[in-house]
Amino acid sequence: MARSHGGIARKLERWIPQLVVSPGFLAIVVFVYGFIFWTGYISTTKSKMLPNYTFIGLRPYERLFQMDRWEVAFNNLFVFGFVFIVVAIAIGCLLAILLDQKIRAEGAIRTVYLYPMAISFIITGTAWKWIMNPSLGLESVIRSWGWESFSFGWTVSQDLAVYALVMAAVWQSAGFVMALFLSALRSVDQDIIKAASLDGASPAKIYLRIILPSMRPVFMSAVVILSHLAIKSFDLVVALTGGGPGYSSTLPANFMYEMTFRRNEIGVGAASAMIMLATVAAIMVPYLYSELRGQKNG
Repeated sequence: MARSHGGIARKLERWIPQLVVSPGFLAIVVFVYGFIFWTGYISTTKSKMLPNYTFIGLRPYERLFQMDRWEVAFNNLFVFGFVFIVVAIAIGCLLAILLDQKIRAEGAIRTVYLYPMAISFIITGTAWKWIMNPSLGLESVIRSWGWESFSFGWTVSQDLAVYALVMAAVWQSAGFVMALFLSALRSVDQDIIKAASLDGASPAKIYLRIILPSMRPVFMSAVVILSHLAIKSFDLVVALTGGGPGYSSTLPANFMYEMTFRRNEIGVGAASAMIMLATVAAIMVPYLYSELRGQKNG
């Protein structure tokens, strides 16, 4: 009898981890992957205000790519994403290098740089909307100082509105990139740096030729994380520019919301969502492949 109880106890110990994890795993399968497949099917149907499961093939995608609004949103994604990623990585890397010099009050400065990442994009967008407001913000303040020709109306310019989004996004994300690079800098083998210094290499050459090339995985991680932030950006646009002037600063996430919930075009909205998913996959799959290949070779 005792032996049977011991066998049951061992089986419970073996199955308890699976039982604990299984509800969360089931929720992910249903509410993430299940809805991805559902959205993929809806993007090939006649769905308008409500889901309609009549299959019509790729016609929603054809209609999607015939829309000027989608063309603007998709082009904005590449402009916003490229400039945002490059500038955020450049500023974050520079801040990390400066903090790596063991300056005073490093903890306080690091906290100041990291703080914007702790707030939501809605708050960031609202704050920068006030700053960039021509009648209330920075332009008004500097003109009151006597510089009447100063102009900072990016949010009301069709050509510059997307760069206003970049500025706000960089302000929020550069500190996070700095933290990534700073942790990587602190893990570099100091013996290599000392050897390079003894050989007469300047600090600039040490960083450019030794340290930064060794941080390639960190650069890749930063690119992937920032790309994800750029592709799913929605609330920043809503708070800062509202997608305007007109729809000049619309991003795909805003287009998807507009089509799905305001214009009763669920099929077209689902098609735009699948294009966004394909964009994420185009970034993630090569990254994951290189990581798995590196682990296999290692």
